[in-house]
Amino acid sequence: MSRGKLPGSSKCRTTPSLLLVCICVMLIVVCSGSLVQAAPHAITTVDTPPAGMIYHGVYPGSVNGEEDPINMEDVRQYEALSGQHVAWVYFSNNWYRDRRFPMQTAQAIRAHGSVPFIRLMLRSSAAIHVVEPLFTPQNIIDGLFDQDLIAWAEDARAFGSPILVEYGTECNGQWFAWNGAWNGAGMPDGFGDPTLPDGPERFVAAYRHIVQVMRGVGATNLLWVFHVNSEDNPDEAWNALENYYPGDDVVDWLAVSVYGAQAPRDGQPAQFRDEMDAVYPRLSELAPDKPIIVAEFGCTAGNPDVQPEEWAREALRDLFDQRWPKVVGFSWWNEHWQNDEIPQNDSNLRLQELPALADTFEMMLTSHAVNLQTTPLLTTRLVAKGTHEARKPRPHLARLAAIWNIPSAVWKWVSGLKAGW
Repeated sequence: MSRGKLPGSSKCRTTPSLLLVCICVMLIVVCSGSLVQAAPHAITTVDTPPAGMIYHGVYPGSVNGEEDPINMEDVRQYEALSGQHVAWVYFSNNWYRDRRFPMQTAQAIRAHGSVPFIRLMLRSSAAIHVVEPLFTPQNIIDGLFDQDLIAWAEDARAFGSPILVEYGTECNGQWFAWNGAWNGAGMPDGFGDPTLPDGPERFVAAYRHIVQVMRGVGATNLLWVFHVNSEDNPDEAWNALENYYPGDDVVDWLAVSVYGAQAPRDGQPAQFRDEMDAVYPRLSELAPDKPIIVAEFGCTAGNPDVQPEEWAREALRDLFDQRWPKVVGFSWWNEHWQNDEIPQNDSNLRLQELPALADTFEMMLTSHAVNLQTTPLLTTRLVAKGTHEARKPRPHLARLAAIWNIPSAVWKWVSGLKAGW
């Protein structure tokens, strides 16, 4: 439907309706930021490590190369080679395989003494750089998967203990279908606020919808992670990682992926320090009160321009030296995958297959053992049910403004009032 006037409308007839709609929107905005009083209940969550300490986690590699399912024996082998226990185990929950909460894997990770860290991958296949036919941000916003999300959240709540979870991994990278390039890119007039790029704005609305649906059924043991790539790809203003941030009220931790060479034939592989020096100030400014983790980092063997053990040694040294003070954890991407039919072109980041890399991890982690937080720190606090913090104007409210044909000037005025409150 056109966002212009309805057929047959006139200024004198629409003005009262417009005024009424504006008043309704103002009431919604006001109520959305207020505190709701209710009986307190206990929430157990993962705390950040003490000053000078840093969490150690891992993605252990998958059985089939598609990031799920994982094998706990791979976790134990990684720990034996690195010499240290892991605080979390990172893995994917691919919805093309199973939309259910991965209870068995989560229980195995908890029994190991670690926290499950789940990549909530709403996608139809493992293919990248493709249009998503089903699990689009718009379909998520429209509620097509609410029953699946509710069932997932109810099982997560029943799991009982804390879980780290993210939707929209590396959202500023166009290889994944939730990136804005596939969902409106930089066009401003197809969704929500006419001053914002539609692609990132749809992502924000989808992320918020998922969190709100899951919190709505009491899954308060979920800690929500906002995960970006260290570089914006494509490197265009509309695709800046900042445009994808869903808001302080639905994000607990920030995360970033930083890679050197990901394939033997990659040219000019990035250095960990250079990438972190560029992205860290942006994340720190984006959400000053949020801790940051390096959710994924790694460098393959077989590239003539870099050796993974040297790349990892420098990365770990900077992490332990607290070059980036807000970084509270890291996890190596311990995987081996095929890129084509030529085995020499495989990507290999696995400690189990690279003795020099394993020696580097064992040396660096052992020598900095006093700085490693290898078990999750759990804390319990009381909160009122239904309580939430004041927040920025919501993307779904901006979408109502578009649907109801509220002029942008009026919407900006209402948003300005909310910001002032």
